[in-house]
Amino acid sequence: MKAIRIHAYGGSENLKFDEVPRPEPKSGEVLIQVYAAGVNPIDWKIRKGFLKQVYDYVLPVIAGADVAGVVASVGDGVTTLQPGQAVYGTADMMLSGAYAEYALGYADAIAPMPKTLDYIHAASVPIVAITAWQSLFDGANLQPGQSVLIHGGAGGVVAMRFSLPSGRAHE
Repeated sequence: MKAIRIHAYGGSENLKFDEVPRPEPKSGEVLIQVYAAGVNPIDWKIRKGFLKQVYDYVLPVIAGADVAGVVASVGDGVTTLQPGQAVYGTADMMLSGAYAEYALGYADAIAPMPKTLDYIHAASVPIVAITAWQSLFDGANLQPGQSVLIHGGAGGVVAMRFSLPSGRAHE
């Protein structure tokens, strides 16, 4: 399969378009035929080597996390997703990133794609949604019935729409 890999930490010249073996899912993993992949600021930060102490990648590594596509196959123990199903979520760069024809992710990080989204829009959601969710609920401990006012909000993270556990939607 074709994939874009980071061969060395540094500038964009270290991204190479390579031919690599198609990965196979292991227990708890999902192989996704990639229809769209998102591009995030963390991607260039990883490429530059700014996060070497956080992510211990063995280079070369396939870049990208946000992914949308169709389940090609599932590993043992995966019962929530089926081959042929449209999905979106985060590929795991330790396994096989999203900038490829096929990507691997853990089943608990992949979900059925909403019918209201196409593949391109679905691939733009996972990282920004996770970031916003963690900020509001894990960091700020937002509770049902509370409201959030975001001044000067722009970009993917603050443009997300949330449904609190009470079922009331917030923007």
